[in-house]
Parts: sequence; C-alpha cells; structure tokens
Amino acid sequence: MAADAQAPTASEYIVHHLTHWQNKPQTEIVDFTVFNIDSLFFSILMGLLGSFLLWRGARRATSGVPGRFQAAVEVLLEMVDGQAKSIVHNATSRKMVAPLALTVFVWIFLLNAMDLLPLDLLPTVWGWIYGAAGHDPSHAYLRVVPTADLSITMGLSVSVLFICLFYNVKIKGLGGWAHELVSAPFGTSKNPLVAVILGVINLFEQVISFTAKTVSHGMRLFGNMYAGELVFMLIALLGGSWAFSTDPGGSLMLFLLHVVAGWAWAVFHIIIILLQAFVFMMLTLVYIGQAHDAH
Repeated sequence: MAADAQAPTASEYIVHHLTHWQNKPQTEIVDFTVFNIDSLFFSILMGLLGSFLLWRGARRATSGVPGRFQAAVEVLLEMVDGQAKSIVHNATSRKMVAPLALTVFVWIFLLNAMDLLPLDLLPTVWGWIYGAAGHDPSHAYLRVVPTADLSITMGLSVSVLFICLFYNVKIKGLGGWAHELVSAPFGTSKNPLVAVILGVINLFEQVISFTAKTVSHGMRLFGNMYAGELVFMLIALLGGSWAFSTDPGGSLMLFLLHVVAGWAWAVFHIIIILLQAFVFMMLTLVYIGQAHDAH
C-alpha cells in the first residue's frame, strides 16, 4: 500500500485489499467488459505451474524405486483415477474425465494455496513497481487469491456445466437428451394435454437443477476462500495494531495474538485449501457422471 504519513484505518486497509486490479473502473454490477487482471494473471500463472509440475513428474517417472515427488504424484493419480472409476462408469469417457479431474484438483489447490502467502507481500511489491512507474501507489490494487474472486469460481463452474451438456448430448444423443429434458423426473403421459403440462414442468425442473448445481458449485469455493482471506486480513490488523501501539503490555498481547492466530489459522487453512480443491473435483466428477445416467 502507499507509504502515507498516516496509517490507514482498518476499513481502508480491508477495502484496499479487497479491490481488484482491473482494466477499467467498474460502473455497473454486471459489466462483461471489465476484467480482474490480477485474478486472470495468477490463474494463468498457477495453471502453467501445475502443468509444469505434472509434466515434470511424468518426464522423470521411472519403473524402479520412485522418488518422493514421483510417489506423491502416483498417489494423487491413483486417488483421482479411483474416484473417476467409481463415479463415471464409461471407460471411454474416463480417458478425458480422469485427466480433467486431476487438472481441476491441482489447479484449484494451487489457486487456493496463494492464500498462504504473507498477505501484504505481493501487494507491497506491486505498490513499489506501480509507484516507480510514476503512478500513485495508493491505487496499486492487487488480489492474489483467484478463487476468492466470484468471477473465477463461476467461470470454472460454468465450464463444468458446458462439459456436462456435451456429455449429455454425446452419450444420449441430441434427441435422447431433449426427450429426457421434458420427461424426467416426473415422467410423461399418453394424454396429450397432460404430456404437455408434464413436459413444461420437467423442463422447468431441469433448468433449475442445472442452474442450482452450477451456482452452488462456484459459490461454495468462492465463499470458503473469501472468508479465509478476510480472516487473514483481520489477523494482519492485529499486527498493525501491535506496530502502532504505545502501550508495552497491550502491544505484547497484540503481537502474541497476531503470531499465534496467524500460525493457527494458516495450519487450519491448509486443510481448507485441500478440502475445497477435493470437493470441487468430486462435484465435477459427480455432475459429469450424472450426464451419463439415463432417466
């Protein structure tokens, strides 16, 4: 943040950290011409890093005694492959679905893991660069956790929706899936009027189902990571209070709370990071598996 003569208030500090680096100011709630450059940058960076790690593991794989990295990759592969086999029973589909699930897990884990970096590290570095370029450092906004950005998590969940629609058509055929949309889950009738009514109800339910699954898929990941980011900000404020405190006894207590709370939450957050990546992967497999089921 900017090196102001006066320290920012708690609300100013949080607002600054929750503001994205964007290509232009956002004037409307929904504006598809505005991009969160920081979220896109770190998403692509972590995607490249995840691809490199998996490529490195495959390139150095040996048939002998595996090293620690190869062993970790093999355990991960077996876990993902086992989950894919138990959910998606089409062997041909699994040739794409299993690698997709692995990619989803690794990518989201790396995106979530950005939350473990010191909260002010990258924003401060970016502020120095921004100021050195002749701009006002107080406007150097940067958020480093892409999964705490709703546009990223919803983009991921919508991508999963498109994959599910693809498999619905591929497995059942366009006509078969269209028939399913108007006949499941409440069935149909030989009576034309009743069949039309049931068809409308079934179609409405199917649209709600697809929409609810997609929204909850993205919102679940976003909500957990956004909450985790806020907790780290509150813990950082303890450190700021300690740094500007003039009471020796009170400052010592704030320092201890800052260190202990930061360490405890970081350790607990590792579980959240892994769990959210696993949950997103499993829901991806479940939704794709449902696309293979006939009703």
